[in-house]
Amino acid sequence: MIEFRGAGPAEFTERLEAVIDVYTAAMNPPRDQITGRKSIMRNHATYPLFQCYFAELRNSSPAPGDLEKSQIVGFAYGFHGAPGQWWHDVVFRALTEQSGREAANAWLGDAFELAEIHVHPDYQGKGIGRAMIKTLCAGRRERSAVLSTHDQPTAARHLYASLGFTDLLARFVFPGGYEEYAIAGRPLPLP
Repeated sequence: MIEFRGAGPAEFTERLEAVIDVYTAAMNPPRDQITGRKSIMRNHATYPLFQCYFAELRNSSPAPGDLEKSQIVGFAYGFHGAPGQWWHDVVFRALTEQSGREAANAWLGDAFELAEIHVHPDYQGKGIGRAMIKTLCAGRRERSAVLSTHDQPTAARHLYASLGFTDLLARFVFPGGYEEYAIAGRPLPLP
């Protein structure tokens, strides 16, 4: 049975190896990027109003001595975006250049940044990502929710669109990168 459970910064960093395993299975990144991604995720846990949810497969009858009673099959986290955070500053600059400072402030001036949303491939297509996003966004006091995703017709893009996220920037390449991303946002609260 899949259960959803909130986790604070301390538990998130304690379970970072399991989180990275899900991220690696879902995203299949180059091996040399894993250490950097781990460092970024650890740093994200220090950001203001960090909030994480795990989707866990519960083992209802663990073997004697089995300390792991659950397996993380999905995770999602976000935080209050603020000046001085790399993603926030890069996207704010690009959105200002494209649409003006007023639009950038409207979307990013008081935003909940959905930083990572990943479900292990064996559990995708079961509503886990949708449930985690809705749970994460419930009760948030920010004006908007924003995220970045590969700018391709993926299941993730379809999910975000079905939740009302619209593109703020398309075909966006982060500094030092080469892949194209879409920056998407929607007003809060989610329906």
